[in-house]
Amino acid sequence: MGGEEAEGTGVGLSGDEARMDGALEKLYGAGGGGGRSRPGRRGGGLGDSAPAVARWLGDIRAYFPSTVVQVMQRDAIERLDLTRLLLEPEMLEAVEPDVHLVGTLLSLNQVMPDRARESARAVVGKVVRELERRLAQRTRSAVGGALDRSARVLRPRRPSDVDWDRTLRANLRHYLPEQRTLVPERLIGYGRRTRAVERDVVLCVDQSGSMAASVVYAGVFGAVLASIRSLRTSLVVFDTAVVDLTDRLHDPVELLFGTQLGGGTDINRALAYCQGLVTRPNRTMLVLISDLYEGGLRAEMLQRVAALTAAGVQVIVLLALSDEGAPAHDHENAAALAALGVPAFACTPDAFPDLMAAAVERRDLKEWAERNL
Repeated sequence: MGGEEAEGTGVGLSGDEARMDGALEKLYGAGGGGGRSRPGRRGGGLGDSAPAVARWLGDIRAYFPSTVVQVMQRDAIERLDLTRLLLEPEMLEAVEPDVHLVGTLLSLNQVMPDRARESARAVVGKVVRELERRLAQRTRSAVGGALDRSARVLRPRRPSDVDWDRTLRANLRHYLPEQRTLVPERLIGYGRRTRAVERDVVLCVDQSGSMAASVVYAGVFGAVLASIRSLRTSLVVFDTAVVDLTDRLHDPVELLFGTQLGGGTDINRALAYCQGLVTRPNRTMLVLISDLYEGGLRAEMLQRVAALTAAGVQVIVLLALSDEGAPAHDHENAAALAALGVPAFACTPDAFPDLMAAAVERRDLKEWAERNL
């Protein structure tokens, strides 16, 4: 933007432009950690002072749109090693909350001092409320509609309840060529949901450090799915240990603070626990969210997936549940799962409601992913 001797642009800066340049310089300039020093460049940096960081956060929020602020905050955490300073309440009050910041705070949960915990909960709560506002209604509508359509009846009450595609296929032998008319002998329609639990959903979430954003989204979706009475939803998180957080689904903020990001990965142990939750295999969807880097018994993990699918459980593997696309993952394990009929793919949060609807209707999820993701 300019600076000392206009940095070759011939344009000097003053006022807000100079302050914007200063905020960028502290992060991306020679003194901003990770930047290479150049002759004549001034060095900024934020030092070790939490108040100085809080002022800088206030500056970037004043001068840049929120989407840019979130990128700069993420870069600051990585380039300037601000993780420790995120434990300071005054800094947490100055940040622009987003999913990545929540992931960082959750990773610090075990070492967070009490005086920072309340501020951290406020940050997490703000992000969770925004995600629920954005995703909850779409999820309930998509999954609820799929549950309605999955119940077939032979005497639909209203024309809108008729499944015309299935009705036409079932009555093709009654086609009258002379009249070019098909006379349906029977109608196939969609049923209407009862109060009974129609599907069991088990979310099995890898909480290793690389899965931070996926853990946040999975927690929010778990709470939303748990609010649908026709579903029985369980949420299990794992690293080398397995923790069942189903009893916290009523409060997604409390649920997220029950996770512990970081550590190793034992997918086989997690699947063994989830296998014990299955009581109605043909009505159960098990969603494994993991990058598939297995630190446990790989062969046994694959055998367990094969046993689950053979029993009728619908196993879905998501390499990520985030907006970043497919992450680094174990391609060999992904290929082995695909050979078992369980494709593994990344899914964005906006596509997840439609994915669950497709799973409820038992559509081909590989074909769905190729068409929608």
